[in-house]
Order: sequence, then C-alpha cells, then structure tokens
Amino acid sequence: MKKKIIVCGSIGYGGIDKLMDLRDFLIENQFLVIDHISEEDMDYSDVNDFREKRKLSEKIVKHDLEFIDKADILVVITEKPSFGTAIEMHYAFEKNKIVILYSENPIPTPWPIHFSNLIVKSKKELIETLKLLEK
Repeated sequence: MKKKIIVCGSIGYGGIDKLMDLRDFLIENQFLVIDHISEEDMDYSDVNDFREKRKLSEKIVKHDLEFIDKADILVVITEKPSFGTAIEMHYAFEKNKIVILYSENPIPTPWPIHFSNLIVKSKKELIETLKLLEK
C-alpha cells in the first residue's frame, strides 16, 4: 500500500525551490506525495517579516500541522535551519510518523538527528528507503 509522503523544509530564504524539486522528484518516481504548498497556495517565500502577520502565521501553522496529520512519512530537507521544519519534525515524531532526514551535507546539530527515524544522504538512498517502507 502506498504511504502518503510530505516533504518539509525551509520555505523562506530560497528553500522553496529545493522543497518543490524534491517533491517533483518523488512524484516522478511514483510516490504518493501530499502537496501542502501548491494545493493551498501556501508559498509564503516572499514574506520577509511575519511580526505584523499574526493571522497569516496562524493559518500557515494550522495548515501545515493538518497536512502532517494526513501523512504517513515526512521527508525533511535539512539544508538550512528552520524553526518551522524543526517543529514539524517534532510534531510528526511525537505522533509516531516516520521522519526521514534528507541531507547531502553534514548536519552540525544533534536535534534533527534525534527527532528522525532514518537518515539518507542522496536521492538514490531516499528512493531505496521509501520503497522498503512501502513493502
């Protein structure tokens, strides 16, 4: 049975492109990916300051947590530090979701390691891991 996958990572600071690229890559490889950004127009990468955007902030957080609830697996891109990604990981981990940390580069902090179940270093390794999880 196909597991529902959500790709998480930094949306701000240029991270949206990597997130969308990995999402598209997984879809091309026949995985069932929940698109929590395009479907709900949640690309907020152009917002540089949320201090005066409380309602938008609440909408984004509620939306993202609802989509994590729908997923079986989180694939987390750890290219850049992200408050949102860290909280999403913790939330998913506490809900017993499978959290896969995806990073081709070294990770200089223990936190994402602790709140993940699996760590992959390449797209090839990610595909192999996801195929095993679907069996």
